[in-house]
Amino acid sequence: MLRGARRALPCAALLLALLALLALVVLRWGPLMSLDASVAGALHRTAVTAPGFTRLNRLLSDWVWDPWAMRALLAAAVWLLLRRGARPLAAWVAATALAGAAVQQTLKALVGRERPVWPDPVDSAHYAAFPSGHAMSALVAGALLLWLLHLYGVRARWRWAAGVLAVVSVLGTGFTRVYLGVHWLSDVVGGWLLGGALVAGAVAAYRGCAHRRPHWPGPAHPRG
Repeated sequence: MLRGARRALPCAALLLALLALLALVVLRWGPLMSLDASVAGALHRTAVTAPGFTRLNRLLSDWVWDPWAMRALLAAAVWLLLRRGARPLAAWVAATALAGAAVQQTLKALVGRERPVWPDPVDSAHYAAFPSGHAMSALVAGALLLWLLHLYGVRARWRWAAGVLAVVSVLGTGFTRVYLGVHWLSDVVGGWLLGGALVAGAVAAYRGCAHRRPHWPGPAHPRG
């Protein structure tokens, strides 16, 4: 019981942080709105005056760190897990990714936050702003893939390299969305918190189930 409670702590902490941020966004808390506007305005002015760097950010945001690219990575991971016979783990990864997309779209619809509006936009995006789907997808994909590498005991140097790539991708995705003027900073933070809570909850639940079912195909006893 105590072990299960400890496993749930990261998910609970991230959910509480997400709920607190959500409340501030819905209530339009002055200091947060001012911070959002200040960061977005400063980055937008740079984006307008640096078209080359802006094109690079659009390329990264629309192709490299696009949510569909992140889903393709997870789909490849699911396929490899199925090839290894780890069907429960493959289903867990797929369900986590699908749940993230569903929860994120539901939150967008419920909150209905408007995106930044500029007289001279450098990019465009659809649907509501909070939370950022790009930010959430990057964190979910990166965290799940790092967990899988840890689970299968991949060599430390490869896990370290993958971790650096994941951190750069997560932070870079958040930067591009604000830089391109299609999200507020708090949208990105909200996406990170939602993605982190989702993965933490999925990992904790899988560990609990795997320890109760030692005959599951694949690594039934996760490391750590």
